[in-house]
Amino acid sequence: MKRFSLAIAAGMSALGLIAPGVASAQIVELGQTTGSPIIAPACPAGVSASNCVIILTRTTAVQSNTNGLLNPTQVKKAGWIVGFTIGLSKLSSDTKSELGFIHGLDLKYGGTPQVALTVLKPGPNNKYTVAAQSGTYHLIPFLGQVLQEPLSLPPTFSTLTALPVKPGDVIGLTVPTWAPVLSYNLTASKYSYRQSRRANCTHAAGSQTAQVTVGESEQYLCNYTGTRVEYSATEVINQPYPKTYVGGPGSPKT
Repeated sequence: MKRFSLAIAAGMSALGLIAPGVASAQIVELGQTTGSPIIAPACPAGVSASNCVIILTRTTAVQSNTNGLLNPTQVKKAGWIVGFTIGLSKLSSDTKSELGFIHGLDLKYGGTPQVALTVLKPGPNNKYTVAAQSGTYHLIPFLGQVLQEPLSLPPTFSTLTALPVKPGDVIGLTVPTWAPVLSYNLTASKYSYRQSRRANCTHAAGSQTAQVTVGESEQYLCNYTGTRVEYSATEVINQPYPKTYVGGPGSPKT
């Protein structure tokens, strides 16, 4: 997500999150690996639309293995989540069929496709607690695309919309309705993700299981191998004050 780098650095500096004198912010992409970029999902060859399971519904998902990398969205250094990338299926190349799919999914899952980015604090027994969450993003205009979206656009960048993260946090994707974000039939040992529910894992969630409240905890006991949720998050890592910076922590008092 290089298109954000200069704007993010300028915005963070203006807010005092990057110390004066630091040339640029360190930006990392959580969830992508070398040779495994985010893509727009498609039904596997030979699979009919009625048997295609690319739709994630009414849950929060955490990618646990991407291309052999365990916990790919885990935060290593404190910072701020400032944007995300998400791959969205077109559903159908035929406009009439696509509109039919959208209408049916809207009715079944309680609304148009939406997602939010969720910062989760892991606990024992696959329990995760919501530490922070972005606003909700509506996806209809972007189906069939790999969408790169800042959580806040310059010049309105602020810590009110960026999400603070600490080492050990993981980034999940919350879907309160539905979203066509699943790539499947992948290598089982290299791809897997978990959902925020405890039982009936072989069927779509029968009710709302998405984590939408800060402080809420839930066990992620539904594990799906050979599948990737096509999302990643962009983090700007906190920068230390230069030792020579007057006014920084530990600097001589004037």
